[in-house]
Amino acid sequence: MSEITNFRGETLAADVAELAVDDLMQRVGERVRKARELRNLPRRVVSERSGVSLRYLAQIEAGEGNISLAVLLRIAMALGHRIEWLVGEEDPWTSDVIRVADLFRSSPSTTRRRVLDVLSPDPPEALRARRICLIGLRGAGKSTLGAMAGQSLRVPFVELNREIEEQSGMPVNEVQALYGPEGYRKLEGQAIGRIVATHDTVILAVAGGLVAEPETYKTLLAHFHTIWIKARPEEHMARVRSQGDTRPMAGNPEAMDQLRQILRSRESLYAGAAAELDTSGKSLQATAEELVTLIRSQGFLDG
Repeated sequence: MSEITNFRGETLAADVAELAVDDLMQRVGERVRKARELRNLPRRVVSERSGVSLRYLAQIEAGEGNISLAVLLRIAMALGHRIEWLVGEEDPWTSDVIRVADLFRSSPSTTRRRVLDVLSPDPPEALRARRICLIGLRGAGKSTLGAMAGQSLRVPFVELNREIEEQSGMPVNEVQALYGPEGYRKLEGQAIGRIVATHDTVILAVAGGLVAEPETYKTLLAHFHTIWIKARPEEHMARVRSQGDTRPMAGNPEAMDQLRQILRSRESLYAGAAAELDTSGKSLQATAEELVTLIRSQGFLDG
């Protein structure tokens, strides 16, 4: 197993991750074999349909193949199944969840709407309650403005990264180094779930990259009134540097171009927010007052 040594216990985390990968490979192998047998398909036929060699297919069914997503997709298609059917934690032969999901996908739009109405009878406004979330690139001022607005409106303010730190017992940068981007995003989703469960009224500030995680962002949009805090790229960078963080510019002459590219790639995602607030060229106090006015005018704290 992989050896990663330092005082934070990365060796254990690497071992756990490797065991999880082994379990996944065993699960995938068993499902590929069972699906093939239930369809009475010889391994040779699946090999020809998928373009995967007989030897490699045998290794996969034994849980020994270091399988790529591309190869797994070809095998799933050869077996007539969706790729998630092979890798999900739910047992595809006994799970009501998977059966309902398959029926939902094949149903007409009118049926889907009735199902959604039954499963989620509350209107969107009720699901969002009096929860507000500030999204936007790093350096937009989400945390500072959120804290000021919370104080003015007498509403609790929570910063998602601080919530993650409290739960994990370590700084966010160490969380990211230990668990990697995928693990960190999972912790983000769990933290949002806790906040929704414990706060009907709150102002939340989240990291700029959260919107790139589809399921987490979907949950956020469903349970919070979202506001995109935006600014010109130059102001984003200047604010980050004024906070004493020189990493964006250190030894990287293309940092500003990269920041503009990140902003362009996320603009359509940020635009999914219920409201926007441009902080460019404005004082902190004036922007905070504008944010409070926006929250009140939109009725985000009504009800």
